[in-house]
Amino acid sequence: MNRTELVAALSERAEVTRKDADAVLAALAEVTGEVVAKGEEKVTIPGFLTFERTHRAARTARNPQTGEPIQIPAGYSVKVSAGSKLKDAAKGK
Repeated sequence: MNRTELVAALSERAEVTRKDADAVLAALAEVTGEVVAKGEEKVTIPGFLTFERTHRAARTARNPQTGEPIQIPAGYSVKVSAGSKLKDAAKGK
């Protein structure tokens, strides 16, 4: 399902215009990105998803072409965890 299909499904299910559904989806993505960028708290949609900023330590890796070791600096990543309702849906319950 792409964004257009998701917006259409949301607008139909919530009985709002596609423009309003698209605005809500865009706002959700924007707010989630801002909170995760700060890294101070998680974004949780109960039973569905949790978004969290995580720290990755610096590490040594190998260049696959030359085999030489390279240093990868410390950085941040995003952890997305599925909630119980989403897990049950994936199981077909």
